[in-house]
Amino acid sequence: MNLNKVFILGRVTADVQLRTTPTGAQVSSFSVATNRVWTDKGGNKQEEVEFHNVVVWGRQAEIASQFLSKGSLVLIEGRLRTRTWQDKQGQNRKTTEIISERMQLGPRPAGQGGQSAGTPAFKQQESQPAVESIPEINIEEGEIKPEDLPF
Repeated sequence: MNLNKVFILGRVTADVQLRTTPTGAQVSSFSVATNRVWTDKGGNKQEEVEFHNVVVWGRQAEIASQFLSKGSLVLIEGRLRTRTWQDKQGQNRKTTEIISERMQLGPRPAGQGGQSAGTPAFKQQESQPAVESIPEINIEEGEIKPEDLPF
């Protein structure tokens, strides 16, 4: 059995680049930085940053280009792929990238898109209940009907 699965949670290092392939498919690429902090044997705090190239296809590529910008927090679930190509000088090049299968956006910084705390739309939302009530399904009644399911 084989498994090629990657999870990274980090910050986008530059604005997302969105492109369209000749067949019309949307693809975006960006880099995500992750940090590792530890204490060495001498008691000194050490920090290491790793940069990951991420490729996102389809509708998620459009969402990434629309909502992610430099510094945005993002969780990527995907697989590793190493590809080889020749550059303009004829040199063979290799890169390893994460092909995103799922992407979860982090919280948006205040003042970035959407409504700010001082706008009337935000104040109107405050009066609405924060949590939607979850319908209850009683299994003891017998058979579960499809119309009883909340999804």
